[in-house]
Parts: sequence; C-alpha cells; structure tokens
Amino acid sequence: MNRLVTILITGFIALMLLSSTVFVVDQRKYAIVFALGEVKQVISEPGLHFKLPPPFQNVVYLDKRIQTLDPKEADRFITAEKMNILVDAFVKWRVTEPRLYFVSFGGDDNRAGDRMQQIVKAALNDEITKRTVREVISGQRGKVMESIRSKVVDEAKQIGVEIVDVRLKRVDYVEQINNSVYERMKAERVRVANEARSTGSAESEQIRADADKQRTVILAEAYREAEKIKGEGDAKASQIYAEAFGRNPEFYKFYRSLEAYRASFKSKADVMLVDPQSDFFKYFKNPGSGK
Repeated sequence: MNRLVTILITGFIALMLLSSTVFVVDQRKYAIVFALGEVKQVISEPGLHFKLPPPFQNVVYLDKRIQTLDPKEADRFITAEKMNILVDAFVKWRVTEPRLYFVSFGGDDNRAGDRMQQIVKAALNDEITKRTVREVISGQRGKVMESIRSKVVDEAKQIGVEIVDVRLKRVDYVEQINNSVYERMKAERVRVANEARSTGSAESEQIRADADKQRTVILAEAYREAEKIKGEGDAKASQIYAEAFGRNPEFYKFYRSLEAYRASFKSKADVMLVDPQSDFFKYFKNPGSGK
C-alpha cells in the first residue's frame, strides 16, 4: 500500500515537472525564456517548446500585434504665438525586438507605455512650439503628425518598438482661451452681419432711387405722348370742324350761338345785362334768318 502511494506521488511529481518544462507559443506572441533575469532564448515561431523547470528557467510572453497607446487626458502645449492648447494624440505601435524590449522594461507594458508617452510628448512639444494654432489645427496638421512620427521612430527603435502611426485626435484651446476665442468669433460674425446689412440697405436705397427715376421718366414720357396725341386730336377735330362748317358759314354761326345760349342760361338764377338789340339775341328774334 505504501509502495503504491509512493509510486503515485512520484508519478505526480514527475508529471508536474514535465508539464513545467513544456510551453506553447501562440502565433500572436513572442516567448522569452530567461533564467535569473538573463535572456536565454527568444522564440517567435508558434508551437510546442521545452525549457528547464522553474526556478531554473521561466517564460514571459510579449504581444506581436499592433497596440494602441491612447492617454486618458490631453496634454497642454504652447504654440509659437504663446497660446496654450490641449492636444489629444494616440500612437499605434508593436514590439519588433523582443529581447531589447524585455531588457528595457522587464516585460512590463505599463513601463513601456509611459516611456513611449514621454517620447511622443517631447516630439509634440518640439513641433507645436514652432507652429501657430491655425497651422496645428488645420493648415499643417498632416505635416505635424508626419514630423512627430519621424522623430519618435528612431527613439522607439532603441527600446525594441516600431511606431506604426501617430495621430492627433483633438486640438483645442484651454478653457480660459475658449471663452475669449468665442467672444472674438461672435464679434467678427456680428461685424460681418452689420456690414452685410449696411451693404443691403445701400443697395436697397439705390434700387428704390433707380425705380423712382424710371417711374418719373416713364410718366413724363407717357404724359408727353398723351399731350402729343391730344394735340393731334384737337388739331384734327378743328380741321374737321373747319371743313364741316366752312361749307355753310351761317349754320356755323347759328350752332355757335346755340352753344353760347346753353352756356349762358344754365341756371335760372343767372342774371345778364345785355342790350336786346345786340347781335347776341339775333337768333332769338328770327331763328330762321341769319340777318
């Protein structure tokens, strides 16, 4: 019985020792075999591998994939015109030299992230201090990112890291400057609006003046044309009258006398002091005679 227990315990211990000497490397990982802090082997190929059992040898895994360094808070920088801005950037990176990376940080990704953040912040500060806010935000944003990437690539290689990309997510003023910028933008918009109103008012007055001028000209031309037509009509009427009455002058005198009577005796209240023997009453005495 005791012998069976001993065999089982021995077998269990042997199995434990055997399992501690076997490890599997994932295709997405690097495996670093080290002993007492010294790197013995770097394995990049996936599969089943062997090592000495702890504490003689241990294994640390490093991710091969592209990772993102994205700080939670934006950093403050000073531009060329001495204005404070907040810049929020992120970095895409991956481990390319696992041995150097492990020696630099002992496999601690947090320490590696802090170091890369310092490198990127220094590069950002170097580039932003040479440019204005407008250049950083829009004018030369692409150049800024490319320059930052170029600066951090060489430093990142010294710690076994490749910088894939650097991007600026947000560039904004600090809160104190935001209010002054907003007020300045508001004042500028008000100025533009007032200028547009003034221009519109001036154009409106000009249009009204042109319209009044055209109206006056049109009325004057119409009145002139009407008077011309009226004069031509009166002349034509006088000609017709002259031709008609010229055929019988006595009838013309009689007709004009009737018109004079009609105009003189319009109202019963009219009073006239006229010699009864005058020519005015000639047709009253003898309507059928022109004498």
